[in-house]
Amino acid sequence: MTHTIASDGKRSSLALYALTLGAFGIGTTEFVIMGLLIQLAADLHVSLPSAGLLISGYALGVFVGAPLLTAALSKVPRKTALLALMVIFTLGNLACAVAPSYSVLMVARVVTSLAHGTFFGVGAVVAASMVPPDRKAAAISTMFTGLTVATLLGVPAGSWLGLHFGWRSTFWAVCAIGVLATAVIALFLSAREAGCGSGVSLTEEFKVLGRLHVLLGLAATVFGFAGVFAVFTFIQPLLTQVSGFAEAEVSAILLVFGVGMVLGNVIGGRLTDRAPVLMLLGSLAALAGVLVLMGFAMGHRATAVLFVGLLGTGAFATVSPLQLRVLNQARGAGQSMASSLNIAAFNLGNALGAWLGGVVIARGPGLAILPWVAAGPTLLGLAVAGYSVWRQRAAAHRAVRPARHLPGGVS
Repeated sequence: MTHTIASDGKRSSLALYALTLGAFGIGTTEFVIMGLLIQLAADLHVSLPSAGLLISGYALGVFVGAPLLTAALSKVPRKTALLALMVIFTLGNLACAVAPSYSVLMVARVVTSLAHGTFFGVGAVVAASMVPPDRKAAAISTMFTGLTVATLLGVPAGSWLGLHFGWRSTFWAVCAIGVLATAVIALFLSAREAGCGSGVSLTEEFKVLGRLHVLLGLAATVFGFAGVFAVFTFIQPLLTQVSGFAEAEVSAILLVFGVGMVLGNVIGGRLTDRAPVLMLLGSLAALAGVLVLMGFAMGHRATAVLFVGLLGTGAFATVSPLQLRVLNQARGAGQSMASSLNIAAFNLGNALGAWLGGVVIARGPGLAILPWVAAGPTLLGLAVAGYSVWRQRAAAHRAVRPARHLPGGVS
């Protein structure tokens, strides 16, 4: 009996790490382009804000693809669904590597993005189902570690490849990661552990959107994370044109961002299991504070590096509490859809942030004030989350109060 439990635990760990590798591949293709914007813009003869729209296009593809693919795959076994999504991801990156023009690259990025939201949404449900209730946030954060390690290793490595061998070499490398991730998931994630799809109709899946606190949770994610991408989308020109670093130094500084993301992800997962509401509000407040202070810090090389790391920590400390918030408010058959929609919400926030950053550069005061502008949507996300928590607690208080005034009741 003990041996069986130990074996099951070991296999579950391997399955969770298989999901983490898939998350690493997807995270790499999402974030790596931030370190290639200058090269892409020059090679494809487009402006920097236009190159930044490749990030918005990807994010909007996630936003659209997440609910549609989740619904389409609702009756498919989850392992099969995850493998199909990794194949889409790999083929999309292949198309990026050979894209002859900006417009073709944009289409290829959107195709690649379609797998993103559903992979993380379904993967988060699978990860949470493998562990006891008090470890769900930690399991989700383990899977999202792939995303943070992608930024720690994948993005700097991709930036280095792009600088020395051209930006297309980066996408070829991501294709190889996709092939490896597909093989590992096929090998280590069993169909039994992954479970079946929800099996419910499209109408039933979307009923989750009728729950107020699911909608408020999604809105908190959109606005809370938009501030991150208003800055991170343009991190390469920020570091070179505002902080005074050479292009060759950016890859090393992105490592600092990646370290911050790993730390934030671990901290967020562990503290969310202990105090989910406190961590939800506290992480968003901390992120907004980092963005405000970053506006002062980017003019000096040493403080710029420090705050690039703090931005990574603040950004990914919010992921587990925001994801768990929506999962907890959904409950039941709508969890896969709610989970995927929240990944879509992260990416709608990414698109909003990238667009906002582009507007500030093209029509506003420019790069230097990006962090201050970025703090605005994050503070709005904090306000939405706070309103949701306040409304729930007020409803709970109203439900308890009448019982106290019943004859013989507690006074």
